[in-house]
Amino acid sequence: MHPARGARPSLALSVLLAVVAGVLLTGAAAPADVRVTEERISTSDGVELDTSLYLPAVTPAPAVLVAHGFGGSKASVDADARALAARGFVVLTWSARGFGTSTGRIALDSPDHEVADARALVDHLSGLAEVQQDGPGDPRVGVTGASYGGALALLLAGYDPRVDALAPVITWNDLGQALFPNRATATPPVADTPAHGIAAPDGVFKSGWAGMLFSAGNDQGRGTGANPCGRFTTEICSAYTEAATTGRLSPATAELLSRSSPATVAGRITAPTLLVQGEQDTLFGLDQADATARQIAAAGGRVKVEWFAGGHDGAAPGDAVRDDIGDWFDFHLAGTGDDPGTGFSYVVPSGVRAGANTPTSRTLAAPAYPGLPGSAPLLTTPLPLDGPPQQVVHPAGGDPAAITSLPGIGGALGSLAGRLSAFAGDPPGQSATFRTAPLAASLVVAGTPRVQVSVARVPGQSAPAEAVLFARVTELSPDGRRTLLGGAVAPMRVPVPADGGPATVTVALPGVVAPVESGNQLEVSIATTDQGFTGPVDPAVWQVGVAGELTVPVVPGTSATASTVPLAPLAGIGVVLAIAVLGWVLARLRGRRDQTPSADDGPPLHVTGLAKTYSGGFQAVKAVSFTVERGVVLGLLGPNGAGKTTVLRMLMGLVRPTAGTITAFGEPIGPGAPVLARIGAFVEGPGFLPHLSGADNLRLYWAATGRPAADAHLEEALEIAELGAALDRRVGTYSQGMRQRLAIAQAMLGLPDLLVLDEPTNGLDPPQISAMREVLRRYAARGRTVVVSSHLLAEVEQTCTHVVVMHRGEVVADGTVEEIIGGGGAATFTVDAPERAAAVLADLAGVRSVEVVDGDVHAELNGTPRAEAVRALVTAGVEVTGAGPRRRLEDAFLQLVGEDRTP
Repeated sequence: MHPARGARPSLALSVLLAVVAGVLLTGAAAPADVRVTEERISTSDGVELDTSLYLPAVTPAPAVLVAHGFGGSKASVDADARALAARGFVVLTWSARGFGTSTGRIALDSPDHEVADARALVDHLSGLAEVQQDGPGDPRVGVTGASYGGALALLLAGYDPRVDALAPVITWNDLGQALFPNRATATPPVADTPAHGIAAPDGVFKSGWAGMLFSAGNDQGRGTGANPCGRFTTEICSAYTEAATTGRLSPATAELLSRSSPATVAGRITAPTLLVQGEQDTLFGLDQADATARQIAAAGGRVKVEWFAGGHDGAAPGDAVRDDIGDWFDFHLAGTGDDPGTGFSYVVPSGVRAGANTPTSRTLAAPAYPGLPGSAPLLTTPLPLDGPPQQVVHPAGGDPAAITSLPGIGGALGSLAGRLSAFAGDPPGQSATFRTAPLAASLVVAGTPRVQVSVARVPGQSAPAEAVLFARVTELSPDGRRTLLGGAVAPMRVPVPADGGPATVTVALPGVVAPVESGNQLEVSIATTDQGFTGPVDPAVWQVGVAGELTVPVVPGTSATASTVPLAPLAGIGVVLAIAVLGWVLARLRGRRDQTPSADDGPPLHVTGLAKTYSGGFQAVKAVSFTVERGVVLGLLGPNGAGKTTVLRMLMGLVRPTAGTITAFGEPIGPGAPVLARIGAFVEGPGFLPHLSGADNLRLYWAATGRPAADAHLEEALEIAELGAALDRRVGTYSQGMRQRLAIAQAMLGLPDLLVLDEPTNGLDPPQISAMREVLRRYAARGRTVVVSSHLLAEVEQTCTHVVVMHRGEVVADGTVEEIIGGGGAATFTVDAPERAAAVLADLAGVRSVEVVDGDVHAELNGTPRAEAVRALVTAGVEVTGAGPRRRLEDAFLQLVGEDRTP
């Protein structure tokens, strides 16, 4: 599903669309022999579906339906369709009702609407001569799709026995359980299912994700203000409104979501099923695929399960998964290739990086998914928990709330929040924590850990009839680093006896794949709030304890691959920067941070032969070299497209160079490099948590470093920000200039030895710009170094001591401001006869660009000595009262870059 707000979705949501709207197979260019035809197909209820048919070189051939994700259209899966057609399949794609140019309203994969549409498309395939037929009206057909499209694949297979194979990706089993986790169901889950721990009547509303999804569908309404439902059906709109208002799941909404859940039909799916689920997914967790696998297998169906390192909060499936999907259809539809079997595989991150910036992982494979009929039972490791029962407070209104994830970036923010939990993940007094002893040996958690929790009323404290709590597991290293496993929480709604006795429940924690090193501890935290869910508004105090141990699942497997995987594409509230920030935070935790640069270090910045070439051959940076010494304020200048931002991104370890090296203080720079601990940066715009105050954002940021609060020099940073009383206001109320000043103050926390600022004066008024100028000068005067990228040439001239000018990816000038200004020979003459003087200078060999401005004569001498020009003027009878360099950086800049004049 792809949540999006407004006509111009943010980069985070655009990335999310790429993950869930249809990126399944390879994105290779279309082979010349794949033919595509467009057709609008009418359904029985009058909806028109916009379809595309992809024909391979040889027909008749088996067919594959490719369904897109929520917020997408048939265009979202074009590359997937072409790749399958290149394998020899006839492929049919379509924009689901309510999306793209198809008509109708969104009914969330309703059997009476979207599923009926897909059955009509199977009927259509049965009438095509190009499609291989198993019998009259029965085409040989498979179906695949991600998220919204994945659920449709499962539902279609459950309702239409003509489906011969399917490969659903990152999708749900029970939509009610996904959006209201841990609710009671009519059919209890299988005993070994690591899915739904607490059986409450209506679960806890996952309001963060639900709001994003409703917004995505609402956006399909083309902004019609009179229709708050967008292109949703009235039934869906009413259900969302009720849930958003009450935070509860009514029986009517439960029935509505049940009809759109593969859980209702999984027991009758007989077609071979490849279930692909993401390990980074706070929307549809591993428990959803687990439940589907068990339901299909219990009815005798053939199932293979793959977990990959991605999901709604991370990357789309990589090449290995895409190939597996293609191989699945090759064998089960076309009858070619090797039998892919019914095994289970999962990806374990190693925590080690290959080269400069690529995290490594390994894929483990088991003969079968644990606990299915005929396979080995699920193995678990008990880890005793230590800690007495503790009192926790639920604040009135549930504010402030713990922060563990944001929709679409939960994997990144959740991991970061785990490291920040002393401030953000666990607001004071709102959580009870229990720890294991340090592990004697490393282990890999693969599945859903469980813990037994007791909840009781506190004598003398009023409390409602039930407690809403949120459980999570964090890994703690001996040096204090924290990692939130899975970036997710498990909500629970627990009825608590009024007589004072405890309610004891078994909690199924979020399903994860997480290696835990020996010597580290696991911490179970039970909190009263979480920003991603709707909790109660009444204040309450509970006593929370644990009984026994934390049970973690392990799945023995053999190493199938050892590989490197790309960083998950994240963005959003600094999401593109989130991975780099996290690496920087870790570097701060690992690295030392002396307050005074050592004379034995290398220069603060040394760039040699730096180059960056992107896919497609575009060279953004070509052989850039320069050195920045201590005490310098360096201005990085260049027209738009000169490569300045790319250089800054490589400097901060956000991008790996194609060639060349960058060192800071004699140490190489790369993503996660320890030397990044000595660099403060403000690059690509500020990103703050809008519900926190400016001061709290700075404190939260510093808490991530794990260093003593005194080392932050917070008061100096707050003085730099000059925000006054606004520091105690929510950042969401700030103007652009206020955010800019706060971001610069954040970059200066800890007084880094090298400070890198990208357009620091954007949004500042003239007095603030002047103040910033003095701040940077004083900062460098203490022996530190500042690099500034700016388009305000006058400010660079007044602020910077040195300048590097880039043009078309190369350095065209490097030196002090004085050298750059005077290097081109621009001179100004004060004379008594300006017009005659201009004519004399214009006649001198090599002199050009002569002009008279406000009575002075300016000229580009181009190597002609200034004394020779004065002599020519005096000889011609012109009285010269002044002659000197034209002291404007703008003139030198324009001379250096020619016609590309936008800095």
